[in-house]
Amino acid sequence: MNQQKVRLLISYDGTDFGGWQRQAKGKPTIQGTLEDILSRVFNEPIQVVGSGRTDAGVHAIGQVAHFKTSRDLSRYQLLRALNGLLPTGVVVRQAWRAPSDFHAQISATHKTYHYWLLNSPVPSALRHRYLTWNQRPLDFGFLEACAQQIRGEHDFASFQTSGTESGPTTRHLMEARWTRKSPTLFCFSVTASGFLKQMVRNLVGTMVDLNLAGQPAEEMTTILAAKNRQKALGTAPPEGLHLYRVYYPRDLDNKCRTL
Repeated sequence: MNQQKVRLLISYDGTDFGGWQRQAKGKPTIQGTLEDILSRVFNEPIQVVGSGRTDAGVHAIGQVAHFKTSRDLSRYQLLRALNGLLPTGVVVRQAWRAPSDFHAQISATHKTYHYWLLNSPVPSALRHRYLTWNQRPLDFGFLEACAQQIRGEHDFASFQTSGTESGPTTRHLMEARWTRKSPTLFCFSVTASGFLKQMVRNLVGTMVDLNLAGQPAEEMTTILAAKNRQKALGTAPPEGLHLYRVYYPRDLDNKCRTL
């Protein structure tokens, strides 16, 4: 039988995983876990391709991946089989038979990330795995003023983690804004066609550090212009970051058939 392509929508708690990408050593990874279980379900080697990598400790609500199989998909209750075998904290929310030209990474047009921050004198007992706690008072208006300066197209070399591969560092942020979900709960939402390594965490860390250091919000523009990671400030912890959604062309979405 010819190989068929399957698209998956996946959510996961990244706390106990070493990120998305399969690794030879260390903590289990999301990709490695999915490949192992899919290979068992279909009784053939399966390779999973994700829309992109998430770092160790980072979560996902709407990660997208695809794989190919030569098996007859009509013989499997795929969601039930996968979710019955996956570890707690990893869930396949939906599965589709995808067209041959669908590619989880290459076909993606843009992505949205959310970064959750609790600004409170005390941490959260129940949500500490999914947000970052900062007990020193932050100025919400200051954070939003910082975000306004990074919207649009800029060279984000200052916010790319040092030591990563060279390549274009210009990105277009369609959305970059802070919202206040409660008096103490802040969320940074950012949407772009692509992101540099740890770019979102570096942006959040710098905005927070500028606020705490009493620097003007306009310093974000100065840091952008420097195109130098040494000019930016800290990297926000991974637990606050969530891959929220990956977007694809409508014609590809319409070609996918629910399994």
